Amino acid sequence: MIVKQHLIFILYSLCANVFKVAGTKSKAKGSQGQFPITQNVTVVEGGTANMTCRVDYNDNTSLQWSNPAQQTLFFGDKKALRDHRIELVRASSQELTIRISDVSLSDEGQYTCSLFTMPVKTTKAFLTVLGVPARPEITGFTKPAKERDVITLTCTTSGSKPAAHIRWFRNDKEVQGTREVNATGKSFTVRSSLKFEVDKQDDGVAYTCSVEHVSLSDPYLTTEVLEVHYAPQLEIRHSMIIPQEGLYFKLECVSNGNPIPEPVLWSKDGGELPDIERMIVEGRELTITTLNKTDNGTYRCEASNHLGTSSAEYTLFVYAKDFPGPTTDPNALGQHGPDHALIGGVVAVVVFITLCLIIVLGRYLARHKGTYLTHEAKGAEDAPDADTAIINAEGNHVHAEEKKEYFI
Repeated sequence: MIVKQHLIFILYSLCANVFKVAGTKSKAKGSQGQFPITQNVTVVEGGTANMTCRVDYNDNTSLQWSNPAQQTLFFGDKKALRDHRIELVRASSQELTIRISDVSLSDEGQYTCSLFTMPVKTTKAFLTVLGVPARPEITGFTKPAKERDVITLTCTTSGSKPAAHIRWFRNDKEVQGTREVNATGKSFTVRSSLKFEVDKQDDGVAYTCSVEHVSLSDPYLTTEVLEVHYAPQLEIRHSMIIPQEGLYFKLECVSNGNPIPEPVLWSKDGGELPDIERMIVEGRELTITTLNKTDNGTYRCEASNHLGTSSAEYTLFVYAKDFPGPTTDPNALGQHGPDHALIGGVVAVVVFITLCLIIVLGRYLARHKGTYLTHEAKGAEDAPDADTAIINAEGNHVHAEEKKEYFI
């Protein structure tokens, strides 16, 4: 019985060893057939990149990371390259992760993870480094510009990878520029230009250059505000529509120019202001304290800057105090007195209406005209001679109560 139990134990041990050897060979065969698993990595210049290599199972075979120059960085947990930016994150039989800090464009390339089996199995991982563009600068404009000058605004940004995109805005409206891209090593310098003729409408306008790139969460912006000098333009504004005697009256010389035209000179009918006690000049304003008929005339203001001289005129007509006057500005209508055409038109209308009434009344009377006959006249008109007619007429006086007047 003891011998039988011993034989059974020996058989069990032999079977266990056989299965153990078979499992070991199968595992070794699986380890030799697999490849390391890696992933491509994208990082912004100056950032940190984690490079991970792993296997599903391993029988203590070592993993290794190499850079694009095929220099070994780490073999297992052993650092091979002296670079303080590269450090170990995790090392085990199934994973090797390293970290590269302060990444530069020169770090970009294909990295290799090796699994040291027989034969060695390798897998590649590409490290992409994005070059951050420099903040843009606008050149080509020297303040101030003159009206009708042709200027070129150029926006430049360097160090981008891939090449940055530049957009232009005139205030809030996008305008198209001309783009130029130049390679500088592994990065790019991008320029965009705007060429145009300036006028007074461009004075104070903001031109903004916007740089957009995949490495930026928000675009970089820079702005140039134009200053454009132009010749003055003047306009005279008045304080009332109907200037009347005895009233207070003000003229203002409104100027549009850059630089602001100074000083403003006032004159009347080509000469100096005749009554400086009533005609007061304060800056751009001319005030006449009490209007009278002697103030009628053409008033002129004149101002200049280094680009030119401009003037404006206003013709003043002072109405009588009790004159109702027109309802519009006589100066704006180009009149120097009462509107004679208007008065003539009114008279013509009145005459026409009067003639029409006379004609209508005449036609009415013509249709209703008649003959008045009396009983006294009866018999007289049939008498053969005048004496008989008189006798007939006198005879009719007897019937005076029967006299009646009627209209046929």
